[in-house]
Amino acid sequence: MEPPDKHAGLTGFVRPQDLFWVVLFGALAMFGPHRTPPMIIYLCVLGLFQVMEPKVLAVKHGNVIAFAFKLLVVYQLMGWTDGIASSYFWMLLLPVATAATTMSLMRSVIATALSCLAYVSFLYRIPADKELDPDEINELMMRVLLLPVVGYLTHQLAESSRTAAVKYQAAAEQLAEANEHLQEAEAAVRRTDRLAALGQLSAGLAHELRNPLGTMKASAEMLAKSVGPGNEVAREMADFISTEVDRTNSLVTRFLDFARPMALRLEPTDVTQVIDRAIQQIERQQPPFDVSIYKNYSPEVPAFLLDGELMERVIYNLLLNAAQASPPQGTITVKTRQIDGTVEIAVIDLGSGIDTKHIDNIFNPFVTTKRGGVGLGLAIVSKIVDEHGGRITVESEPGHGSVFRVYLPMKEQ
Repeated sequence: MEPPDKHAGLTGFVRPQDLFWVVLFGALAMFGPHRTPPMIIYLCVLGLFQVMEPKVLAVKHGNVIAFAFKLLVVYQLMGWTDGIASSYFWMLLLPVATAATTMSLMRSVIATALSCLAYVSFLYRIPADKELDPDEINELMMRVLLLPVVGYLTHQLAESSRTAAVKYQAAAEQLAEANEHLQEAEAAVRRTDRLAALGQLSAGLAHELRNPLGTMKASAEMLAKSVGPGNEVAREMADFISTEVDRTNSLVTRFLDFARPMALRLEPTDVTQVIDRAIQQIERQQPPFDVSIYKNYSPEVPAFLLDGELMERVIYNLLLNAAQASPPQGTITVKTRQIDGTVEIAVIDLGSGIDTKHIDNIFNPFVTTKRGGVGLGLAIVSKIVDEHGGRITVESEPGHGSVFRVYLPMKEQ
């Protein structure tokens, strides 16, 4: 572990412009006109306030406090040093700059006007019998006009800086969002490549198994017919072979379902009817599940193009997983809603949930958390949803249930 940088904390606390302020006000205190003790104290206070200004601006109405304090101190300095002809006139730019950089345009104009009035007020200190010559009047006008010009230009510069900062922030957020979408797209491409490779392997393996399975099935049936009534052991073994062949053949069929390309039959379909048929399959399951299924359908979802038969398989698989993960007398909720041209179907359960380490791979084939499961159910679900141009997501917390969301684009006929 590297030792901490000694200069890092100093840089974060002392800004480069703070050193400028220290040098400037130190030079004024040492070489400025009228170097009396009160003047030196006022200059030191103003310099310290200038350094501490960011903390003052952080409080409520801090910009007003900073402007008022600077204007008051500078007004006192000018009052002690020749008033209207004071060498410290330029320091009126400090409150004007504070207002221009921290206030709205209207408030900045008001603050600049107050600074001009404060300067012009020193005219009352000129003796009545003394008249200003034309050069002095011209100098006075130039000084008065200098404050609003500097205030306006400073406000425009600060506004441009704030606008640029907002644009940069928006660009950074868009870049972060695009990067997130890119990562999701890359993950989808990798998953598609894995699915394609596994699909080809599954198809070849399934076709190679079909023929010997058919032979084994026929042989078991012939054996059961040829065994005499007294040979119960042989008959039981023949039935056992036939049952296992049927189970294996069913597994091969699922492999082929996963491997073969899907030809969607898109028709205008009411998705609520598709969900209802899937729910009826779950309710007819034997042995029945001890769960209650609640429907929360949005009436705003119209009929749209989809393959009702394949989508029924998607909903059925999601409901089956939810029912198997739910405790006795558990509840499952199916919700639909429309979001910007997309239909969302959510299947929510309060069951055992999914371990965090399996979340990223839950839609990959042969990944399962069930005892005796094959791990093709969610892979086939993901493939069907992808074929529809949609996407599926999962949110889960172990011990608190899962939420599977299917997003389908509402394609027009």
